[in-house]
Amino acid sequence: MTQRDYYEVLGVSRTANADEIKHAYRKMAMRYHPDRNPGDSEAELRFKEAAEAYEVLRDPDKRVRYDKFGHAGVQGAAGNADFGSAEDIFAHFSDIFGDLFGFSQGANRSRPQSGADLRYNLDITFNQAAHGDEVSLRLPKNVSCPECNGSGAAKGSKVETCRQCRGSGQVRRNQGFFQIAMPCPACHGSGQIISRPCARCKGEGVVPDQREIMVRIPAGVDTGTRLRVRGEGEPGIHGGPPGDLYVVLSVDEDPRFRRQGQDLIYAQEITFVQAALGHKVEIEGIDGPLGVEIPKGVQNGTLLRLAGQGMPYTSHNGRGDILVAIKVVTPTNLTDRQEELLREFERAGDESALDKIKSMGRKIGKAMGLD
Repeated sequence: MTQRDYYEVLGVSRTANADEIKHAYRKMAMRYHPDRNPGDSEAELRFKEAAEAYEVLRDPDKRVRYDKFGHAGVQGAAGNADFGSAEDIFAHFSDIFGDLFGFSQGANRSRPQSGADLRYNLDITFNQAAHGDEVSLRLPKNVSCPECNGSGAAKGSKVETCRQCRGSGQVRRNQGFFQIAMPCPACHGSGQIISRPCARCKGEGVVPDQREIMVRIPAGVDTGTRLRVRGEGEPGIHGGPPGDLYVVLSVDEDPRFRRQGQDLIYAQEITFVQAALGHKVEIEGIDGPLGVEIPKGVQNGTLLRLAGQGMPYTSHNGRGDILVAIKVVTPTNLTDRQEELLREFERAGDESALDKIKSMGRKIGKAMGLD
């Protein structure tokens, strides 16, 4: 499915400021929240779209990249709301409403959480789509710090529960009739204290790296096909499992064919003489040359079917068809001899029809005694 423009999703202009974006997201989140729309898949999709758009547009750096390069500029940094966990989506929701009503998810921040999913757009050739392939990808990604095994603590030290918030990541203050939950100033909302951070990852638990992975492309895929590679997303938080990698394919067009699902349409030009008398041609299929018998009297626009010569099905055995679209070409530069022969052909046709009419007329006249 094509990704919608993030500004369009939130219903704001491209010049909207941070407060306008936040207000628009709050409005969308309230309207399409799953608790308000139980069992409504359309509302759930809108809720996820809004979370994805807000994730990018609230961050100045991501917003600049998005404004300049579109969705391609924020791959890996955005686009994850479509794939990520509900916990990630509700984290945005609680960013806006949690401070007012005290239901922020800071209490869960110290618990193991799944890593974010990643998206990678991959261009492949028509032949790779037709026959399948195995492609090597080099991906920039954060990996669990090998020095501290992802804990963020230096060797010989350990991660301790924050004493001020008791691991909740929040402190609460009474203000009038309301109790306001705020991020804990001691642990910055993590619920944990690292007295001696790891020197390599500086307490983050992850370090940037590049990783090479092999992705198998099944035969028959098309533009928009999404391949899931489990465990190749961002590393988990606080010991949680890693996310997944989603490879979204874009298949180059082949000048020989126009694709319709798993069927391929091949345009074949023939002369009007070949159309009248029949002909045999050879076309280039996806596995090599194919012979095509053109019957006598074929008309312009006729589709000749070569069963089982199209793209493989990805969900079951078998293949689509090649449909040979006949295009009868009318000559434009005839020699005098060719024109003479055509006019002779035309006269022969007219005389034959006239002779038949005359003969029938004589028979009718004789039968009526008019001869």
